[in-house]
Amino acid sequence: MARQWMAAFAATVMGICSVPLANAQEVAGMFGKGRLHGIVTAGYGSAFGDDYAIFGAGVSYYLIDGLAIGGAFETWRGGDPTLSKLTFSTQYVFYQVPRIKPFIGAFYRRTFITGLDDLDSYGGRAGAYFQLGRNAYVGVAGVYESYTDCTDSRYRSCSDTYPEVTFTFAF
Repeated sequence: MARQWMAAFAATVMGICSVPLANAQEVAGMFGKGRLHGIVTAGYGSAFGDDYAIFGAGVSYYLIDGLAIGGAFETWRGGDPTLSKLTFSTQYVFYQVPRIKPFIGAFYRRTFITGLDDLDSYGGRAGAYFQLGRNAYVGVAGVYESYTDCTDSRYRSCSDTYPEVTFTFAF
């Protein structure tokens, strides 16, 4: 009982929310512990002097309210060479903020490049989720990515900064 009171008091003092701990799952909503999210990614990109259509899918699982781990696969088509990316990530969503949900995250990625050595990278992202429906959000973020095996003259840069838009649905 004292633990519930302290958690509710701390949340109220911090200005995050003023609901008792018993309603914490409601506050976290689709970013609450045990929630599973499906992620769909589509976009446009350039690499190796060629243009690509990017398609991807992934899943994330909330270990505790706001904190998720996940994995995703994306494929880059329409250019040469063909690229495929496998990403493992973690992110924290500030679910306490009303309406717009800011987030930060980190990731490790393995890129498979047809005809070339695979490429490892890591990075971070920061952005916000905007609610589309009861269990659907669109995420907009800025991403920084650094390539670990980048010594070849084929690459223009060993790091990248780019925008990202994702759609996430909770189950």
